[in-house]
Amino acid sequence: MASRIDRNQPIIVCGGGGFIGGHLVAELLKAGHKTVVSVDKKPLDGWYQVHREATNIGGPKGDLMSMDNCRRIMKGRSGAKVFQLAADMGGMGFIETHKAECMLSVLINTQMLVAAKEVGVDRFFYSSSACVYNADKQKNADVTALKEEDAYPAMPEDGYGWEKLFSERMCRHFLEDFGVESRVARFHNVYGPFGTWEGGREKAPAAICRKVIAAKHTGKHQIEIWGDGEQTRSFMYITDCTKGIRMFTDADKWFEPLNLGSSELVSINQLVSIAEEIGGITLERTYKLDAPKGVRGRNSDNTLIQQTFGWEPDTRLRDGMAQTYAWIEQEWLAKYGPGASKKASAPVRSNGKHKASKPKSKPARASGKKKAKARSR
Repeated sequence: MASRIDRNQPIIVCGGGGFIGGHLVAELLKAGHKTVVSVDKKPLDGWYQVHREATNIGGPKGDLMSMDNCRRIMKGRSGAKVFQLAADMGGMGFIETHKAECMLSVLINTQMLVAAKEVGVDRFFYSSSACVYNADKQKNADVTALKEEDAYPAMPEDGYGWEKLFSERMCRHFLEDFGVESRVARFHNVYGPFGTWEGGREKAPAAICRKVIAAKHTGKHQIEIWGDGEQTRSFMYITDCTKGIRMFTDADKWFEPLNLGSSELVSINQLVSIAEEIGGITLERTYKLDAPKGVRGRNSDNTLIQQTFGWEPDTRLRDGMAQTYAWIEQEWLAKYGPGASKKASAPVRSNGKHKASKPKSKPARASGKKKAKARSR
């Protein structure tokens, strides 16, 4: 599919202090884009990655719940490319218990669309989620992979999923009524280094890596698994995610929401086994059956992305987990260090990140073919 790339074009990344946003800013700078504006409501010392080559707007001035801030950030940036990743979100433990907070992210999406329309942007990318899909199609662990059309008739994840589906429709209607060229990707469980790994907002791959690491270093060789462990998911490594984002946004003629996820389906028990193998340890498993666990099964049907772009996310889960485990272990040891057994048993109030700085080195792209609080993504 044809695409156009102008490296002098202004780029705005909303949620640039978050996990996916930080990686996306790194990729855009690496690709030679000269004007990259990274925006996040967290102060800079709370960002997951800070890239000094970008214009970084953090704290109150980066809070996109404010219409004034949205307009201020977009002022003078006609023809810009906007990546709207900012949201109040987290893993299943967060979105099942903070539904109103998740719904409020609709203000960010709506106000950024209004500000983008007012200045006349070139592209507007919106990060949606597989949580938009009809829950009736996700009741079995041996799930049929979800096609884009399966979002309707609508029965998305309560709270977070409804907000995402509504915002998808906003993007569609701003395109139809005002000519704002939107691109929408439905993310399927993104994971990798430089993200939340403890504190309640982390997703399954990071949580499981952390639990295995803690068990290994404290000598308490046990792990608690939410649910019975037989619920299934696919997990997409971060570099596949940023590649897909840029590919979708740069394409000239694609407007409908598109799956962006791996089609490598695994159970949570299998995910634990992968982390155990990487850590060189086998743990006693206990199951918390009343914990938040989401739908029974979810996988990405990648037929449409293959037909459209001749590509799909292809990093093997085992390879991506190895990269993620190594980074989280480094972070865990840096935080808890000597006497880890006593420190790690204390209540956790951190959101799993340290003082932000420019990464010394970018996480390596895992190789291989498949057959696998943030207030911003």
